[in-house]
Amino acid sequence: MAIIKRILVTGGAGFLGSHLCDRLVAQGHDVICLDNFFTSQKVNVAHLLGKPNFELVRHDITHQVWLEVDEIYNLACPAAPGHYQYNPIKTMKTSVMGAINVLGMAKRCRAKVLQASTSEVYGDPEVHPQPESYRGSVNPIGPRACYDEGKRAAETLFFDYHRSNRVNIRVVRIFNTYGPRMHPFDGRVISNFIRQALRNEDITLFGDGSQTRSFCYVDDLVEAMIRMMNGPDDFVGPVNIGNPEEHTIKGLAELVIELSASRSKIVHRPMPADDPARRRPVIDLARSRLGWEPKIPVRLGLLKTIDYFRSIDIEQYRPPTPNF
Repeated sequence: MAIIKRILVTGGAGFLGSHLCDRLVAQGHDVICLDNFFTSQKVNVAHLLGKPNFELVRHDITHQVWLEVDEIYNLACPAAPGHYQYNPIKTMKTSVMGAINVLGMAKRCRAKVLQASTSEVYGDPEVHPQPESYRGSVNPIGPRACYDEGKRAAETLFFDYHRSNRVNIRVVRIFNTYGPRMHPFDGRVISNFIRQALRNEDITLFGDGSQTRSFCYVDDLVEAMIRMMNGPDDFVGPVNIGNPEEHTIKGLAELVIELSASRSKIVHRPMPADDPARRRPVIDLARSRLGWEPKIPVRLGLLKTIDYFRSIDIEQYRPPTPNF
């Protein structure tokens, strides 16, 4: 018989968090979704509100919270450039103080705690593709530093709590992820392209479009996180989670236009500061220790995401920040 656990998901009403809550609720666990709705949407978890094993708590993780739980997934932090640059001090506080608060709770409850870190810890990488052993190339005073350095500091805190207080930690470094429930105005490249394509607007490409990213569908990502949480205690990470298939941004724009049957044209804009030129994970560790690799090809994942964007009324959404 499966063990029912009490699980806290911070940032649980966000894009990734809501999909994680779906999976955990479906498995029968008691799930507490904690979110301050700074960038997330209550509609993402509205379908769970009637479930007896789901609870929604409005709270900002930069402030302490006292709960009795068995596991914590710490996903609380704005993750899109437009969001995290809108209030960079808030972003840094969420990463650092949020980590301190969930780690303190995990220490008190003897709970397992997973940190949703990011490929941004690698900065604009000088090593390609990026293995977990690469220490990164981050500008500590640039416009992206609030997120990059905040997540790096959070990793430091996780490992210090692990070494000093024997807190049972897990750290995953998430590469670009996409899928249904992305906010249409979050400023991410896929949501921007799909929103513009469905409206037959010009698709905005920064630079010449030769920069590359890897794109992992959200269902694959959630599977990896759950496997990491349920894995052996001697494997705490960090571990890269992402799709090792590399795409140019120009190629992605052309694919979105094709799949959405759009009349959009591509227009070029100057590159933003500190934007990484290349980004692709080495996932050998995830394959060997978690038995995980992404299953959903980008073409199929984009079709699912485009279908989602068609199903919502984009006019009911507003740009959460002026920075995209």
